[in-house]
Amino acid sequence: MKASTRWLITAAFAVCGALSARAAEVKIIANQSVTTDSISASELKSVFLLQRRALQDGPIVVPVVQKSGATQESFLSEYMDRNAEEIRTYYYGLVFTGKGLMPKEFPSDAEVVAYVARTRGAIGYVSSAASSKGVKILAVLRHEQDRRLMKRIEPEYPETLKKLQIGGTVRLKLTISPKGDVEAVIVLGGNPILGEAAAKAAQQWVYGAAAQRSTVEVSVPFESAP
Repeated sequence: MKASTRWLITAAFAVCGALSARAAEVKIIANQSVTTDSISASELKSVFLLQRRALQDGPIVVPVVQKSGATQESFLSEYMDRNAEEIRTYYYGLVFTGKGLMPKEFPSDAEVVAYVARTRGAIGYVSSAASSKGVKILAVLRHEQDRRLMKRIEPEYPETLKKLQIGGTVRLKLTISPKGDVEAVIVLGGNPILGEAAAKAAQQWVYGAAAQRSTVEVSVPFESAP
């Protein structure tokens, strides 16, 4: 094995180990019938608070949640500003007052993926390492001024890391021109090798036009499962 390859693998394992010590990272998945490739953080929160049934560009969505565990905790902390007890009390309040029904719940990533894959309009969350076979992954736009993603190129998974089942989620900060082209990409977090692959793909993304240049933060998952 070449020294350069050994160094890459060693670095990948080191970063992977550091990431595993953190709370589980999540990715947002949707049924193939959902036409958008991205969702703003505010839209996502409104959907899971049952405050809206349709996204800004039209698709009707149905939230699916996990019953408990690290994935649920990470999703609630990152996107909902609530813990498990608070969100359950909130849902019970909607049911009690007749303003909503409890979202469909499942105890595992696999069951969430299976339900979302077969249910039109379904949207849910799973750990970044979970398989997303049969569903689509939505990029989460972090700020209100974020732009709608019109064209998304998936990153090429580095073969060495893929064989070693080293994955994770990369966070990127993109600078977008008024026309919608990605002018610059900064890797904010994640495996540096995966970050390079994600940045290369993101440079080819195209967003909707706007009056001025803007920045967005997005998460790009790499699935380590075989």
